[in-house]
Amino acid sequence: MTEHVIETVADGVATLTLNRPERRNAMSPEMFAALLEALPRLAGDADVGVVVLTGAGGAFCAGGDVKAMAAGDGRESLALEARVQGLRAIMEVARWLHEMPKPTLAVVPGAAAGAGLSLALACDLRIAGESAKFTTAFAKVGYSGDFGGSFFLTRLVGTAKARELYFTAELLDAETALGLGMVNRVVADADLAGEAAALAGRLADGPRIALGYMKRNLNAAEAGTLAALLDLEAFHHSRCGMTEDHREAARAFVEKRPPVFHGR
Repeated sequence: MTEHVIETVADGVATLTLNRPERRNAMSPEMFAALLEALPRLAGDADVGVVVLTGAGGAFCAGGDVKAMAAGDGRESLALEARVQGLRAIMEVARWLHEMPKPTLAVVPGAAAGAGLSLALACDLRIAGESAKFTTAFAKVGYSGDFGGSFFLTRLVGTAKARELYFTAELLDAETALGLGMVNRVVADADLAGEAAALAGRLADGPRIALGYMKRNLNAAEAGTLAALLDLEAFHHSRCGMTEDHREAARAFVEKRPPVFHGR
């Protein structure tokens, strides 16, 4: 793990903190490498129930490193095909956040811009501090967008609003983002860490097998047919009924107590 990403795991919650505060956590090759190593590993870790993505130093992620772009990032001499392949490989970060079989939570303390916004949108849930800011930003630097932002934003806010936000690169405050459905919760900056920890802990303590299948159902619902989704739901629901977690939840309901899940 590079110093550009700090990883901690405690009580079923894995936290990945983007750590380039002097650049508002702008992306770097080291950051991509660390995330591409960590996300598949955490996805398969039975001791992890939820993955949290956040940023250090009062920002989430400013996206691409524009200073590095202006200075030349070493890709100028590459053929188009090589550029495409290189970018597509690191964009797997967004796919892992969206598709891994456990909840992902973006905790946004400040700016989430460009590809940084895309990564926040790739997560299942987003909680933001009241001073957080959001922008697609790509139009300002002559790029069209990457890391799946156009996919995620269209599904969250609708195609007309997504087009407006991409074409204009408008800067949104946290309350506006909440009203559009881009974030799930906005809390006071001083409360962000505590509220995020409480939500992550609640997810980590949940029925992990069922949550993983819920995520697959919800992802399939975004693009699949009703018949295909019904097939998935029938299988996943039946599989959950065979888990120890389901039996524990049923007993707890009858006994009027909170269930204790073990991910089995």
